[in-house]
Amino acid sequence: MMKDLHVGCQTFTWEMLGDRWKGDPDDLLKAIARGGYSGIEITDAMIGKYADKPAEFAGALNDNNLTLVSFAMGSKSGFTVKEEINNDLKTVQRWIDFVKSFPKAMISIGSATVVSEGLRDDKFAIAAEFYNRAGELGKNNGVDIAVHPSSHHNTLFFNRADYDRLFSLLDKSLVGWVPDTGHILRGHEDILDTLSTYQDRIRYLHLKDIDANGKWAMLGKGVCDTRAVIEIAAAAPSFNGWLILEEESDTASADPATAVRDNRNTMRAYGL
Repeated sequence: MMKDLHVGCQTFTWEMLGDRWKGDPDDLLKAIARGGYSGIEITDAMIGKYADKPAEFAGALNDNNLTLVSFAMGSKSGFTVKEEINNDLKTVQRWIDFVKSFPKAMISIGSATVVSEGLRDDKFAIAAEFYNRAGELGKNNGVDIAVHPSSHHNTLFFNRADYDRLFSLLDKSLVGWVPDTGHILRGHEDILDTLSTYQDRIRYLHLKDIDANGKWAMLGKGVCDTRAVIEIAAAAPSFNGWLILEEESDTASADPATAVRDNRNTMRAYGL
């Protein structure tokens, strides 16, 4: 389909199981490697015993022939509580210090969410201040920072107007974008226009699918025009070449390792 594209896997597929997941980071790496992936995006909730041991994590990645594409982080503040900005930035710095050990790895910061009372409009300004200051930290340390909007409960970034508002407030020289096809489609149908309009902000791509009713579906089994979104992302000037598959469907809830392997096979059908 295209050259110089790489396929990685996001660990939220296991994280969403909550207490049902009894494994550790090594189990994740093995499952992802066996699934046929060459890269991984791991979350702060799943890094486990390696949280303060980047050298050991690098060794574990090497043992499984995996590249760290990105480290994804969130916060109980939802990045919308002004009094928590400095604490959240300290957390960003912690993970920047971790990620610096991995060439070209990025930090993906999760979607701002509403966790407190107050005007919704005010929370956009708070979130933007946090994201921009996080971007400054990244720039000062040589680590790229990107925002990952979601469609989950209480997200601040759901429909197209929310995306437009967010990007009007972000300094694109400091903060990139990790578009997620499933989350965009759950909020609005103009996914191709959204990707094209903000193409210059794209750093890498999250691929997910939904059915016609907005329910998570296995990749290629829903309404996402996978080829079209890949083409737009791949032509983005700051795109790093990584397609990260993140599966949240009921199929994945029942058997995450098999689901991510099946998604990898779907990508092979696209020539990747």
